[in-house]
Amino acid sequence: MPNKEELLKLYNMDLDELLKISSQYIKNDIEFCSLVNARNGKCSQNCKYCAQSSHYCTNIETYPLIDINEVKKAAFEAKSNKVSRFAIVTSGKTPDEGRDFKLELEMIKEINKIEGLNSCASIGILNEEQAKQLADAGLKRFHHNINTCESYYPQVCTTHTYQDRINTCKLVKKYGMELCCGVILGMGETVEQRIEMALELSEIQPDSIPINILMPIPETPFENYFDKIDEENILRTLAVFKIANPKSVLRFCGGRMRLSEENQRRALKTCVEGVMVGNYLTTIGKAPQEDIKTAKELGKNIVTTV
Repeated sequence: MPNKEELLKLYNMDLDELLKISSQYIKNDIEFCSLVNARNGKCSQNCKYCAQSSHYCTNIETYPLIDINEVKKAAFEAKSNKVSRFAIVTSGKTPDEGRDFKLELEMIKEINKIEGLNSCASIGILNEEQAKQLADAGLKRFHHNINTCESYYPQVCTTHTYQDRINTCKLVKKYGMELCCGVILGMGETVEQRIEMALELSEIQPDSIPINILMPIPETPFENYFDKIDEENILRTLAVFKIANPKSVLRFCGGRMRLSEENQRRALKTCVEGVMVGNYLTTIGKAPQEDIKTAKELGKNIVTTV
C-alpha cells in the first residue's frame, strides 16, 4: 500500500502514465446502480454542499417518506435498465425512530423479493439497534459517505462529526452488510487532502467508493465553488483512489456530468468500474440507455447479478 508521499508523487506524474497504472487494477466489468429519493428535504444538518439542508433557502421540493408501492415501481424500472443494485435514500441525520424506519425496513424486504436486484439503503447515521434491524431485514449494502477527509470535515459540516460517520461504517461491517462509502470532490479541499481521503478510505475498505463531484447549489455556502476542481484533477484523483483501493469498485455518481464525454470514457477505461444511472437526489444525471450504449461501445461487460 503506497503511503501519502508516494501517492502524492503518483498524483503529480504525467496523466497518461498515471491512468496507465490505475488501469492495471480494473476489470472489464461495469456495475450499474440507481436510487429512489424516498424522503426529500428538511434535513437538520448543515452540510454546506446540500440542497436538502433546512439551514439554507434552496427552495427545493420537500416531501415525507413516499409510499412503498412507489419504491417497488422504481425498483422494477431500475431492473429493466440493467441495474443490479437499488437504493432507498432519505434525507435527515438518522433513520426516524418510529414509523418511518419500520417502513424503510419493509421497503428493503420488498426490494429483496425482486430477482436479480440487490437492496441498498442510504438513510443516515445509525445506532447499533438500527444496524442490527437492517441486517435482519436482509439489507445487502449500506451507503454512508465520509464526504471528505477528517482534516477538512469541519469546513463542510459542524452539526455532526467525521467520527460519527466512521462509527456508522463500522456498524455496517459489524453486522455483515456490504459498505458503500465515498466522497464529494471539489469542495475546496487541497490535493494533499484528496490523498488523505484515498488513504482514509483504504483504512475503511469499502466494497464500493462512490465518487461525487460537487454541483454547486444556489443559496448554499458552496454555491460559487465551480472552480475548486477541474477535469484533469478529477481524473488524477480517480486514478489515485483506485491505486489506493484496488479491491473497491470506484463508482461514478453525482456531478460526473462536469466531465466531458471523452473524459468520462477515459475514466471508465482506466479506473471506474461502477455507475449510478439515471438522476440523483436533487441533480440530473444521464439516461440509463446512454450509459448502456457507452458500456457496450467500450466493450464492457454489464454485471446484472452480483
